[in-house]
Amino acid sequence: MSTAQQVPDILSPEFAADPYPAYVAMREKKPLIWHEATQSYIISRYDDVERVFKDKKSEFTTDNYNWQLEPVHGKTILQLSGREHAVRRALVAPAFRGSDLQERFLPVIERNSRELIDAFRHSGSADIVSDYATRFPVNVIADMLGLDKADHARFHGWYTAVIAFLGNLSGDPEVTAAGERTRVEFAEYMIPIIRERRDDLGDDLLSTLCAAEVDGVRMSDEDIKAFCSLLLAAGGETTDKAIASILANLLLHPEQLAAVREDRTLISAAFAETLRYTPPVHMIMRQSAAEVEVSGGTIPQGATVTCLIGAANRDERRYRDPDRFDIFRDDLATTSAFSAAADHLAFALGRHFCVGALLAKAEVEVGVNQLLDAMPDMRFADGYEPVEQGVFTRGPQSLPVRFTPVTT
Repeated sequence: MSTAQQVPDILSPEFAADPYPAYVAMREKKPLIWHEATQSYIISRYDDVERVFKDKKSEFTTDNYNWQLEPVHGKTILQLSGREHAVRRALVAPAFRGSDLQERFLPVIERNSRELIDAFRHSGSADIVSDYATRFPVNVIADMLGLDKADHARFHGWYTAVIAFLGNLSGDPEVTAAGERTRVEFAEYMIPIIRERRDDLGDDLLSTLCAAEVDGVRMSDEDIKAFCSLLLAAGGETTDKAIASILANLLLHPEQLAAVREDRTLISAAFAETLRYTPPVHMIMRQSAAEVEVSGGTIPQGATVTCLIGAANRDERRYRDPDRFDIFRDDLATTSAFSAAADHLAFALGRHFCVGALLAKAEVEVGVNQLLDAMPDMRFADGYEPVEQGVFTRGPQSLPVRFTPVTT
């Protein structure tokens, strides 16, 4: 095992500007790094990160979320384990798959996408990030929960503060305080709504969560509030980044964009490859429950482990030509890309696989389809080249495009 000195530090400006060369150096030379500033062991190879996420031997826990997530969300499903986790997941999961997703929420997704596009479809120009991507998933989640979309600015402010807290690897006290303030503000907003909804159930997701029962267990007001907080942050930030990234990747590869325009069933392949190539979340932390041997050395029991998804997803041991965006690659299975059997790591794996993966897939497929319909000749604004920003989560901060409006 080594210290971080021989490769660019994950807190350095050099790393923030472009982490991919650092990922190569880590995988090749320093697959296990003790990182003093974050007091964690960093792993970067696919096999090691996959092992942590699948955790078939119960060697890793989510106990780190006690300090990483609880200050901003309250106690969430992510912190639970064993039967407690299984029961809570069974309460929330049905809304995010199968008939509930298709029948109840697909129309919500389609309507929210269309409303946003209507605001710019005749203008000939738009910023995909500010005009669409940052608004779309949050509006969908608010609509699904039966919340007032007029509060969009508050939702966006809250989840931005939460994501900043989660990515606050350098420990900025102002970012910490803003994140903790969000927990109080969100609780003051949500708890009265949850109590009202319990007395007057509707057909929205919040009502479903209020009424759900598995093995005699129901979710408390605090459980539901914490899950809604998690849903807004995780579902907002990640889908926002994913939509911006898939369009940036396709616009940078015109022949692949042309193929997707021609055959829209390729959108799911383009999304899977985007999740591998430029994942919205670049790192997830776990805690070791035992001493574990990984590439490059030993992780002691009780240590925080920083799993570099962005590095593992480009591991040359796992993918051919990993630094090339290729929606036609044959070493990434689209059919399983949005399930716990995925062979990329962007949604994690195993029992803590992202419960909202199919919701994200539905949002991206609807969004990209509608955007391509509205902007058949979409192209970057003159002289613009997309730039990724972020360390914990990462994606284009803006994506100005030009197009010829479609006349109907």
